[in-house]
This record gives sequence, C-alpha cells and structure tokens, in this order.
Amino acid sequence: MITLTAGEIALLVGGELHCDRDLLVSKAPVFDSRLVTPDTFFLALQGAHHDGHDFVADAYRLGSVFSLTTRVIDGPCIVVKDVIEALAILASFIRKRLSTLTVIAITGSQGKTSTKDLLSHMLGAVGPTVAPAESFNNDLGLPITLLACDERTRFCIVEMGARQKGDIARLCTIAQPNIGVVLVVGTAHIGEFGSQRAIAETKGELIESLGENGVAILGTYDEFTPAMAALHKGITLTFGEKNSVDVRAADIEIREGRPHFDVVTKAGRDAVGMRLVGEHQVSNALAAAAVGTALALPIELIASSLSTAEITSKWRMELCEVDEVLIINDSYNANPASMAAALRSLSLFAQERGGQSWAFIGKMHELGESGAMASSDIGTLASEIGVDHCVVVNAPEYGSGVGPMQFHHVATIADAAAYVEHFSPGDVVLVKASRAQRFELLADEINARWSSRGGVEQ
Repeated sequence: MITLTAGEIALLVGGELHCDRDLLVSKAPVFDSRLVTPDTFFLALQGAHHDGHDFVADAYRLGSVFSLTTRVIDGPCIVVKDVIEALAILASFIRKRLSTLTVIAITGSQGKTSTKDLLSHMLGAVGPTVAPAESFNNDLGLPITLLACDERTRFCIVEMGARQKGDIARLCTIAQPNIGVVLVVGTAHIGEFGSQRAIAETKGELIESLGENGVAILGTYDEFTPAMAALHKGITLTFGEKNSVDVRAADIEIREGRPHFDVVTKAGRDAVGMRLVGEHQVSNALAAAAVGTALALPIELIASSLSTAEITSKWRMELCEVDEVLIINDSYNANPASMAAALRSLSLFAQERGGQSWAFIGKMHELGESGAMASSDIGTLASEIGVDHCVVVNAPEYGSGVGPMQFHHVATIADAAAYVEHFSPGDVVLVKASRAQRFELLADEINARWSSRGGVEQ
C-alpha cells in the first residue's frame, strides 16, 4: 500500500479522527483480527454473527495502527458512517494515484480463481504482481486487493463477482481496469438473476467500463460472451478452440488427468503441458494466454508459465494420494458446468488407475427453478460417463441413476464418510458441492478414515 497518515486517510474518507494524525500505515487493511500485522489498520465490520468492534483491542495488540469503525472505541480509530463505503473511497484514491499500474479484471460464471492463479504466476515473472490469495471478488475483497498495491506494483489482478445487476459496474468504478476478461456466461446464480441473459448483461458491465484504450478479452464457450464485443470500442481478443479466435488451443490431450495442448496466437505456436487437473482448465489457460498476448509477452513465456503454474487457492481440484486411493478435493463450490467437468476428470483418473470411481456430491445452490433439472442432468451424466458410485448427501434432486452406476443417498456428511469401508486400493474419490455444504470437512474425514484403516491393515 502507498504509505499514508491517519490524517490523510480520515480526510479522504470523511471520517472523524480519534488518534494521532501522523500515524503511518503502509500495508493493506485486514478485517480478521487474527491476521493483523504491524503497519496495517483494522476494519471493524458489522457481520451477521460477529461485530468487528469487539476485536479492535486484539487487532491493536497485534500491531494495528488504528481501526476504521462506525463508533468511537477505546483505542485509536477513524469513525465513518460505513466502513465498506470508506474502503471503496480509499481504494479509488490509491488506484488513481497509481497511474502506471495495469489492472486486469476477471469475471465469469466459473473459472475466475483458477484463471487468477494462472495469471498471477505468469505476470509474476514479468514484474511485481498483486493478486488476492482468496476469492476476494466483492465490495470488501476487491478494494483490499487494490490497497495492497504500491508504486512498485506493475500488475494487479482482481476478480469480480455479482449477485445482482450493477455489482460489477460498481466494482469497475473502483478498479478502473485496463484489461477486462469475461470467461463464460453460465447458469451459476441463475436463481438470483432469473435468466442467463440477465447474467450476461451483468458480466458485460465489465466490458462496458473499459475505455477506448482498454482491452476486452472474451471467451467463446457460450452465445452471450462473444457478443459483448459490441460493448467495446477498443481492442478485443477472443479465446477458445475454434480456428477463428485470436488465442486458441490445438491438439488437446488429457494425460493423467492434466491437459496438454498447443497454444496458438498470431505470434506463433508453443506446447503447453499443464500441472492443473481437468480438461476445463484449458479455457482458463487460454484466458490467461490472451492476457499475455494483450500485454505483448513472448509466446514462449506464456506457454512455459501455463506449464509450470499450480493452483494456489484451496479446495479446487486438489489431489491427495492416501494409501493408494486418490482423493480429489474440489469442495470450494459447485455449479452444473464445474460439476460436469469434475466428474469427467474423476472418470478419466479412474480409467487410468484401474480402480473404481466414487463421486461424493452435494447440493448446487443458487440455481433457482432450474436446480432440480440441472441436478438430474448431472446424475444422468455421472452414469453415462461410467462413474461407479455416486454418494449423494441430502440432495434427492440428483435422482436415482440409470445403468450400472450405484446411487447411495445419505443424510449427513458422517453417513457419507462411512462408505470409506468400501474403498479399495486404486480407487479415485471426488468430493464436490456448493460452498455452503462445507464438503471440505467430508474430504478431511474421508482422508482420516482411509488413512486410519490403511494403517491398521498394514
């Protein structure tokens, strides 16, 4: 963060100063008091279950210079009407000050975080790069990411999510992106938006925000995203697997669950062998390659970066080998497209290893009226691609299956974990559901139970 005094920050956000105006902060703020480090300041947020004002003393003991609050506290603070609004004002100021900073904004119904991780690895080889460690894609996370930038930062990567129309437009007024990436318009959050077209209109707010000097990067995996080119007067690059796009993948192969392909641009062609799991990572890699192309990076650098990058965000196709059973922890979130991609990866791994495939799946949230049909389609897909066992936790909408696949409907995570007793060496296990289902706990329980069982047998 650019070094500022408490007095300067109070003036910028229109706050009441209740501390020494000459106090200096040089690090981005935090809202979890346990993560406070010296030279930062603390955001006292009012949540549904906790009030950040109750933790300002803890933050101060760990080195917080002051707290941004909505009321006077016993300690150094700047009092504002709305902490989130004040944060946005401060981030907007920092963004305007950093005139040489290139901001890359990513949105899409799935793939934002994986693309962010790929880009962070690529751009980090070029110059100082800031990217969120978590999926910080809202009014809180995006400003915090921007505030982590300083005069040395060359690139800042931000994710943009939305719950309603106008959300992305508002984030764009803060971030002022130079490059806007739309990955795909899917059906995630369709229950909130009402239609895929409404989702597309909201994602398009990113492209509309770009000035003539900005670059729009658009996927070609649905009918809505390519049409966003009409919203932008500047340069547009497309990516996908068709010969007509600007950045494409050719000769795609999946080896040990990982994509191998040639990335093709006007600058040439080079081989990519990804460490990431799943064929769906090809589109994320191409989005990152398109950003590299827009920045005129050598295609050799683009290809080598895609080949060496690893996903740093947790619970996204994480592989864990435990006593000859492969566990795929993809529990961070779920929608129909990502669920289908994960099931296909599970099937491929099982075929290569010769064991049985086990899909532990739970509810996909925010699908609205289409949820039952989408879930039923996933159940049918699992059977069609040869998944051996589907353990469904409290989600009858997946159906009872067809063909040889065995459906096991259970009520709780504990009931699901009991199926570990039926595993055999060589089996492959997928754990996936929407974030609210907390399937990371199921992945941990499966790991622990199988480790314990394997240890006893040995």
